[in-house]
Amino acid sequence: MPATHEDVVTCLHRMADVIEENRRYLTKLDSPIGDADHGVNMNRGFKAVLNKIGPMEDADAGNLLKTAGTALVSSVGGAGGPLYGSAFMQAGTAVAGKETLDVKDVLAALEGALEGVVMRGKANPGDKTMVDAIRPAIQALESAVEHSAGMADALQEAADGAKQGMKDTIPMLAKKGRASYLGERSIGHQDPGATSSYLLIQVMADVAREKGQGA
Repeated sequence: MPATHEDVVTCLHRMADVIEENRRYLTKLDSPIGDADHGVNMNRGFKAVLNKIGPMEDADAGNLLKTAGTALVSSVGGAGGPLYGSAFMQAGTAVAGKETLDVKDVLAALEGALEGVVMRGKANPGDKTMVDAIRPAIQALESAVEHSAGMADALQEAADGAKQGMKDTIPMLAKKGRASYLGERSIGHQDPGATSSYLLIQVMADVAREKGQGA
């Protein structure tokens, strides 16, 4: 069963909830290697997302995602705004005009999100950034699609990939952003951007499961 307008809206609301629930945790992760504001900034950004999408009763999935991206760019401070904003806008572009999304559309949206992040941040795998969570999520989702997995199972595979990618940032040397200024002192810390990326992808899996979208 494909994801509908209502499902995308539900995802965005749940993403806002999860970010709010984890804002202190994300900020704690950001404290030793960043500006100690990732959780606060992301929470503010997703509140802006909900305000923007509220009136969009008839918008297609692409427009919802692009609107979310615009809200994030304008409301999230630091590097997170442009990076997450680009991710959501490119995800929306990848599914422009789509009233419903099947698992291949979701894969295209995640691929667009990664393209947006790389385009904006110039990060490579292994640089200790959100790329290190999103890329393995895409790889896991590609494999699930090849094996004809249903939406919920495929997205859980993606979330599991993102979770492992998040954990894999701990021993990495940061090569991008504020953390890169610390050199070897960045080793041993989990990247906050990879963490928030995992949390958002897990929300997608949870909503798909709750909606009964093909186990």
